[in-house]
Amino acid sequence: MAKTASAFAVGLLFGLGLLVSGMADPAKVLAFLDVTGRWDPSLALVMVGAVAVSATGYLVARRRGRPVLASRLEIPTRRDLDPRLIAGAAVFGLGWGLAGLCPGPALTLMTVAPTQAVTFVAAMVVGMLMFRLLPSAAPKAAVQGADA
Repeated sequence: MAKTASAFAVGLLFGLGLLVSGMADPAKVLAFLDVTGRWDPSLALVMVGAVAVSATGYLVARRRGRPVLASRLEIPTRRDLDPRLIAGAAVFGLGWGLAGLCPGPALTLMTVAPTQAVTFVAAMVVGMLMFRLLPSAAPKAAVQGADA
């Protein structure tokens, strides 16, 4: 129950942060990505803050040897760049640049402005379902414990 309540609280805080920061506003995101036009650098501060919070949580978990609500800290062991990773990153970047949304902010936007986000979320769900149908969609990433 603690994991579920924690996940709900963190998700709620994350969504609120996306709304307050402007990450769920496609126009603001597109202004951030428009470095040759009317560039809005404010989302860079959001990124710096997010990295700082994430790094702090990671360091605390590493020092403890495990997360607060899990039995072990799982760290991906793969470090290679394969074609699937590069293609996925490219598709993600294209979608973000065209729509001004990525999955987290799009789901958050569904709560306050569903008409703006519904097309993106529907296309995202269709893409996820199509990926599941691909024969090579089996996960290949290995994970290790913090003690390794």
